[in-house]
Amino acid sequence: MAKQKVVWSLRAKNDRLEILEFWIEHNQSSSYSRKLNSLFREATVFISEYPTVGRLTDDEKVRVKIVRDYLIFYEIQKSSIVILTIFNSRRDPEKLKL
Repeated sequence: MAKQKVVWSLRAKNDRLEILEFWIEHNQSSSYSRKLNSLFREATVFISEYPTVGRLTDDEKVRVKIVRDYLIFYEIQKSSIVILTIFNSRRDPEKLKL
């Protein structure tokens, strides 16, 4: 299968930044954040190559890929894959509104 272009929504970009900044502050080091960011990038490359790899959600257009304790929600469109949000699976699911 051909690679599809991956587009990050503004919300997903902000989510990723908040997650990485949290771990930098929490650990007083950026090493874990760099590793986590690398895992996010690897997951999006994998999604671009195999778009249906993610589990279906209640919304039939949205899929989810698990990366450690985080859920990457994305939508497959005709010409691209849109990363909608990254959600910490340890948080209250009621706070997740796509």
